[in-house]
Amino acid sequence: MTEYVKLVIGEETYKLPVIEGSEGEKAIDILKLRQKTGYITFDPGYANTGSCKSAITFMNGERGILRYRGIPIEVLAEESSFREVAYLLVNGVLPTQKEINRFSVLLNDHSLVHEDMRTFFENFPRMSHPMGILSSMVNALRSFYPYLHQDAEEEINITVTRLLSKIRTMAAMSYKMSRGHKVVYPRPDLSYCANFLNMMFDTPVRPYEIDKEVVRALSVFWVLHADHEQNASAATVRNVGSARTNLYACISAGVSTLWGPLHGGANQAVIEMLDAVVKNDISAKHLVEKAKDKNDPFRLAGFGHRIYKTYDPRARIMKQMCDAVLEKFQTSDPLLDVAKELEEFALQDDYFVSHHLYPNVDFYSGIVLRAIGIPTNMFTVMFAIGRLPGWIAQWKESMEDPNLRISRPRQVYIGPKETEYIPVGEREMNIDK
Repeated sequence: MTEYVKLVIGEETYKLPVIEGSEGEKAIDILKLRQKTGYITFDPGYANTGSCKSAITFMNGERGILRYRGIPIEVLAEESSFREVAYLLVNGVLPTQKEINRFSVLLNDHSLVHEDMRTFFENFPRMSHPMGILSSMVNALRSFYPYLHQDAEEEINITVTRLLSKIRTMAAMSYKMSRGHKVVYPRPDLSYCANFLNMMFDTPVRPYEIDKEVVRALSVFWVLHADHEQNASAATVRNVGSARTNLYACISAGVSTLWGPLHGGANQAVIEMLDAVVKNDISAKHLVEKAKDKNDPFRLAGFGHRIYKTYDPRARIMKQMCDAVLEKFQTSDPLLDVAKELEEFALQDDYFVSHHLYPNVDFYSGIVLRAIGIPTNMFTVMFAIGRLPGWIAQWKESMEDPNLRISRPRQVYIGPKETEYIPVGEREMNIDK
């Protein structure tokens, strides 16, 4: 039996159906609200608006739950690999051994980037931000690898593996070229994560030594970032895709959205904050007190989360990786020292605990990335590589939705009413007052 809510407007009462998800979440269906009442809803940022039905990711911020296709993130981080999680998100099920082998072959076969694309890389200004380059190059892939049959399942699979494989190659290429170093090509004998690290750090004068713990830390980092429900970039991918735009352009738009400091730039902001602390000789205790001061606009980067009202489940896992990596390298880095001190202060401070301002995944991931040698301006690129499977899954699910409609939000107009047009010769000069 369908549940309804009643909406009273003046003398009229309207019944609006209620939709319930598999985890008990409820939504009021307002699909015909304007048609029936002439009203629309007003929800800046869409914090209370469901834009789609999805079977990909479930998260509950109040209970600190995150699951991909029903599997807890804690289990996937412990038992799975990024390659397997990517398959799970895109295809909806964990792969068999035969399927993961074929997926690995496809990733290897499509890992090279067309040599003509190097011209694009070489002609970006040297100081260009890697995210701007990545967004442009992902969009350019459409020209180098056009669809053969857009609706054919095999073609979509090839396009998906092209993106998953080539994005890490392009990211490593952009880093190498920015430093004036020789590009390192992917190797068929290395795993997805190991290949990326080798392409980033191998040089003719100092061959890169693959470390299993570093590879695992990177794999876990990407697993934790692979999807996060209808966040800004995922919603952008769906929004652009609703116009039946090709996958490359949709992912390019997702990269651009992730570039924003309020979204994917958070882990970079953590390191920049710590760097400022070290340069200005500010104590961690002073930083905590500034963050607690209601009259001070300063906010601690890497603490608290818009969705999670308890501890971010990804942060627990990333903290374990952080501790393992720092123990492994015994790195002498004043930024990392300040980070550990800041963590201790915040976790013991009543204000931070009562306001649920725990260190989030960005806090620990920024430290891990720095410890393994990733330059700060590449942090958001690393996030983008990890989030790619989620974007693809969101795009694919929306394309398969028989009820897909082009996104077209409404607005509440607050401008002038109908205004008379005055010929240019009769207009009075506008004088600033």
